[in-house]
Amino acid sequence: MGTGPNFPRGAVTFLRTLARHNDREWFRAHRDDYDRLLRSPLEAIVNQLDLDFRSFAPELVASPAASIYRIWRDTRFSDDKSPLKTHVAAVFPRRGLPKHQGAGLYLEVGTREVLLGGGIYAPRTSEIHAIRRHIAANFGRFRSIIESPGFRRAVGPVQGERLARLPRGFPTEHPAGEYLRLKQVLAWREYPAGLASSPSFYSTVLRVFRAMAPLTTFLNEPLRPSLPDTRATDRFGRS
Repeated sequence: MGTGPNFPRGAVTFLRTLARHNDREWFRAHRDDYDRLLRSPLEAIVNQLDLDFRSFAPELVASPAASIYRIWRDTRFSDDKSPLKTHVAAVFPRRGLPKHQGAGLYLEVGTREVLLGGGIYAPRTSEIHAIRRHIAANFGRFRSIIESPGFRRAVGPVQGERLARLPRGFPTEHPAGEYLRLKQVLAWREYPAGLASSPSFYSTVLRVFRAMAPLTTFLNEPLRPSLPDTRATDRFGRS
């Protein structure tokens, strides 16, 4: 049996119904169901992760305010004007960095799958340059992380969009060549949507996140000089 919080039965059904009735008035009429089935359980999951991260990823932030994405879509620059997302998600970023900078962990529950994983999705140019240099200089350690049996079982291979050729500054035959071409560094595992309401949900989240944490730590190491000193601050970076 699993331990820890999960989503109640009906959570994924709500998302599937939302996909068929994706309008503001329907959602306002069913907002209490959303809060009960999805928002409140996700807050409980994030709060429990805040406690559990202390043992294996203390540098990552887990708080409802910082981690949970809004259900409302930003439609300003999209041809799809559907106002609502049909999934719920949370991100767990590196303390001291903005929400979408650096590497972190990610959880998503949608109509068809549960997605667990992490890495760095949209690095700035300076970030990906620093990460490539870090991989090249520490390839043995990087490879030991991503080729470890636990990592392979939990999230599989490292993925991401790649450049057509090696960036300038690296020799053509560099042993880390396939990774130096990455424009993003990601790893994830997809599960059936039913996992969200399973007793094994939270233990599965923990297993994936424990396997991913060494990679996120590694990816953030070359970015640390730009991070504030957090020794005298709380988990929200306040002194």
